[in-house]
Amino acid sequence: MLGVLPGIIGVIQRRRRSKLIHRCRRPLIGRFLIVDALRMKFRELKLRKDPDCPVCGTHPTVTQLIDYEQFAVSGLPHRSRHR
Repeated sequence: MLGVLPGIIGVIQRRRRSKLIHRCRRPLIGRFLIVDALRMKFRELKLRKDPDCPVCGTHPTVTQLIDYEQFAVSGLPHRSRHR
């Protein structure tokens, strides 16, 4: 069951991308797709934009990507790779 699930999600994502490129129908912007693979059911939730969101809100404070490697190790005590 889990072996085919990434393929199903990938096909859905590819189809959504094609719709965006060809401007067909309405995109999934503002909606959240939930896939219940056990019951083979799909649900859509409508999402409202949060005006206080630090990324996409009215006054965004996060305006660029971070250096993930630096972020991941900052503030952590130094550990040896060999235990």
